[in-house]
Amino acid sequence: MITCSAPGKVYLFGEHAVVYGESAICCAVELRTKVHVEKSESIIIESTLGTTGIDHETHPYVSYAIEKMQQLANIEGVRIRIESELPVGSGLGSSAAVTVATIKALDILYECGLSLEDIAGKAHEIERMVQGNASPTDTYVSTMGGVVMIPQRKKLPLIECPIVIGNTNRFSSTKELVGNVAKLRSEFPEIIEPILSDIGQMSLLAEKLVHENDYETIGKLMNVNQGLLDAIGVGSAELSTLVYAARNNGAISAKITGAGGGGCMVALAGKDSTSAIANAIEDAGGEAIITKNTEEGVRLESLNG
Repeated sequence: MITCSAPGKVYLFGEHAVVYGESAICCAVELRTKVHVEKSESIIIESTLGTTGIDHETHPYVSYAIEKMQQLANIEGVRIRIESELPVGSGLGSSAAVTVATIKALDILYECGLSLEDIAGKAHEIERMVQGNASPTDTYVSTMGGVVMIPQRKKLPLIECPIVIGNTNRFSSTKELVGNVAKLRSEFPEIIEPILSDIGQMSLLAEKLVHENDYETIGKLMNVNQGLLDAIGVGSAELSTLVYAARNNGAISAKITGAGGGGCMVALAGKDSTSAIANAIEDAGGEAIITKNTEEGVRLESLNG
């Protein structure tokens, strides 16, 4: 049995704008999805969502990953078991992580010889098949790890301050939210396009700040980014409650991460404020997760289970 894992991610800047070619800065976090694969008499996919064969409703990402890898290898029967620290539909890149880890595990099991660039590319193709107009950000960061500027695919220094995630535990559909922004952009292009451009400009400004470890200024820009995400309609009352709970208890910054509408927010914390931020998020009705940026992307965990 082959076991591979891939990390989730948080956006510092750029969600939604990156769909339209604007820049984004995204970092892998040490919350991982593990995929166990072994040859079997039939195709079996097991997760907390249930046990199925190829099923594009229950397990769309894994099902498409199997079908894509069948173009490279004779995959007649395989058992795939998924374990994840990433909640589904939370804005933490759960779909990218499971897709990337599945491709990597099948690549090793069937000796396909894929490069990391190949894995990231195939995973992005699968996300587009499922979501429609999906950005390459999540799949690239999950594959490569670290801090990445997209679409430039430029690696930046690691974020060294603690990261606190607040989960509303409210599912959000990336496909639906991306569609809503697209509709708003088509209705009011002269208003929405400059907002998306401004979000992209913040990523370009922040590149230098990441190199300088200037988290205070990064935090100011992240807070502005949050206001612009609210302006394009991807906020929610639950997210705003957690954002302000974090800011009012020592967070350098706090904003939505991912598609919005529910899911998660992310806060950058000072070393002495991490616990206070996490407690404030819990007191405000969210689930707090203290984590950190990680250099490692997709990786082999075990050749024996």
